[in-house]
Amino acid sequence: MISRIDLRGDAFPADGVDRDLLPRAELDVEAALETVRPICEDVKHRGTAALIDYAEKFDGVTIDRVRVPAEALTRALAELDPKVRAALEESIRRARLVHGEQRRTDHTTQVVPGGTVTERWVPVERVGLYVPGGRSVYPSSVVMNVVPAQEAKVGSMAVASPPQKEFGGLPHPTILAACALLGVDEVYAAGGAQAVAMFAFGTEECRPVSMVTGPGNIWVAAAKRLLKGRIGIDAEAGPTEIAVLADATADPVHVAADLISQAEHDPLAAAVLVTDSVDLAEAVEKELERQIAATKHVEDRIAPALSGRQSGIVLVDGIEQGLQVVDAYAAEHLEIQTADAAAVAARVRNAGAVFVGAYAPVSLGDYAAGSNHVLPTGGCACHSSGLSVQSFLRGIHVVDYTREALAEIAPHVVTLADAEDLPAHGAAVRARFDWTVPGS
Repeated sequence: MISRIDLRGDAFPADGVDRDLLPRAELDVEAALETVRPICEDVKHRGTAALIDYAEKFDGVTIDRVRVPAEALTRALAELDPKVRAALEESIRRARLVHGEQRRTDHTTQVVPGGTVTERWVPVERVGLYVPGGRSVYPSSVVMNVVPAQEAKVGSMAVASPPQKEFGGLPHPTILAACALLGVDEVYAAGGAQAVAMFAFGTEECRPVSMVTGPGNIWVAAAKRLLKGRIGIDAEAGPTEIAVLADATADPVHVAADLISQAEHDPLAAAVLVTDSVDLAEAVEKELERQIAATKHVEDRIAPALSGRQSGIVLVDGIEQGLQVVDAYAAEHLEIQTADAAAVAARVRNAGAVFVGAYAPVSLGDYAAGSNHVLPTGGCACHSSGLSVQSFLRGIHVVDYTREALAEIAPHVVTLADAEDLPAHGAAVRARFDWTVPGS
């Protein structure tokens, strides 16, 4: 079911691992751009009418408005299963513990007497938070989006999630209940690229936002890439992926279970095992067959995900090579199941989140570790971070100099302006000293 890539011996590249050697999905974000471009343009020009049409086309529902009525949110929370509510409340509590520690404070540096630079941290004014809702329901993604935005003190936030035919064109009631639990009352029944476009351009019902965050499918990720610049984005969080770096000490039951846990998200989900143990690889293959036979979502998600070119077992000669492979892969989720897992994990440079040892599965991070599960995918973890409070903050430098402090540095400013052939820059300084600068 799952393929192998053998990088042992001479097959391991001497000049470093090329990411193209590793499992990747055939359909990538770049290829999806041309598909989402006309959708985004349509929403830009037709607003709510376009969203209503796409709800019928893509979601099979007929709606007459996109914004979710307040009474639907209240009803969803009132009818929420008490056990689910308790689990969500604990997830929120743990997320607030972690994200509350991330809030940055303003800092002033005295550069010279009379000259200071203050870095102020200012939250984004308005954000759009995307919550997937196609094949599964993700109230956990409501928590992961909303909590860091609230801890950053974002003033205005809106949530979008796809309309569901089963629920009269509203998003899933558990998603609505999670929004109500967190005090979010602006929610829209919109999914895919069209939801991102709604946030970016605004409609009759929804004011435009400055930033869009949240995970989604390939079309959501493509729309975020297309509209980046008009809006800020967290990262291109597309179809989920897991990489497991394991040696002979790993339990194949755990490894197989964790690969399957991410494969059940989407047929494009990626599941990759990197190991120096052939025995473990063979045991995991057997466990995959055994465990898949006893689970759900096999034909439509798990089987195509595990058998696709985006998934595989990569054989290496040792953990040193394994680390090079996982750093080149830059997984959204990276599990370390090796001897001395903490020491190995400390050497990882590229990953959205790292899960250390046998008792920190990705599922824990998905729901209740306190960490955030909105993470970069498709190799973007080599340059992007997961969602956090910092994602919603902007650093603004405030420069405050007295006349004396400017006079001290003025000759250097004028010299550098002249060196760059920008005399008006120097003149702007000279103007403050009757066109003369001490020492110039």
